[in-house]
Amino acid sequence: MRIAFMGTPEFAVPSLETLLKSGDPVVGIVTQPDRPKGRGQRLSSSPVKVIAQREHLPLLQPTKMKDAQFMAELAGWKPDVVVVAAFGRILPPAILSLPPRGCINVHGSLLPKYRGAGPIQWALINGETETGITTMLMDEGMDTGAILLQEATTISADDTAGTLSLRLAELGGRLLARTLAQLKAGTLKSKPQDESQATLAPLLKKEDGAIDWNAPAASIANRIRGLTPWPGAFTFLKSERWMIYRADAIQEATTSLAPGLVTAVTKEAIHVATGKGVLRIRELQPAGSRRMPAEQYLAGHPLQVGMHLTRSAA
Repeated sequence: MRIAFMGTPEFAVPSLETLLKSGDPVVGIVTQPDRPKGRGQRLSSSPVKVIAQREHLPLLQPTKMKDAQFMAELAGWKPDVVVVAAFGRILPPAILSLPPRGCINVHGSLLPKYRGAGPIQWALINGETETGITTMLMDEGMDTGAILLQEATTISADDTAGTLSLRLAELGGRLLARTLAQLKAGTLKSKPQDESQATLAPLLKKEDGAIDWNAPAASIANRIRGLTPWPGAFTFLKSERWMIYRADAIQEATTSLAPGLVTAVTKEAIHVATGKGVLRIRELQPAGSRRMPAEQYLAGHPLQVGMHLTRSAA
């Protein structure tokens, strides 16, 4: 089979590596345009572009998916199938109908749950204990196409969006290999999604990281896990912004203490009252500094019981 691949971030890399080892020709790569990154805002190549250049593969980086020149070059590759993994753009009907064997997507959830751009983050935010990978035959909807294969994995209590994404990316590569093997053998079957079970996982924004101390401690802990490493969960101590990277709920009983109140400071953690229970902050990054354990922060910053953490700067 002649395979074209569309993908952008690290999540897509294991799927692309799978294709490169498959023995079928990868006739070209499509990825997002280079983006400014870091403090210097220098243009940075996507992880998928790096591999395309390493393998000396034809590469397209369209700014618009309906651009006539892009469409002509993509069609010129004459792909039998297009594989998509975290590409980050909606495919127009002209692309969906281009390959004779369709467009196959590697999606980071057990569809129909968590359709959208943030399935891994939202599974953690919502406190799920299981997720997985779905390979899907794409249609014009948002992750609504027929399911091909699925494989589940357990979400551990220590998982963040970063760790879970790495594990699911590797699982995605393996499931893609099985999907394409069955496609070539003529044994691959599809089934429609159960619309009654569908849930959404919309794209997260930086402002979604603001911690609402009125929420239960367990919910805040899950949100921190889901927002790590991006966009990051944050709070304020007066005017100082803290990024919170690791925390856990240590008490679920209802408390009469004001949400956001620092209730205890131990050697290793900062205890904060919430709408239900207490959150123990174990790792943070204060403004202008690096990420560090709470123990290290407390060694150089006298934090007192009775101080308040807030959603916005005081």
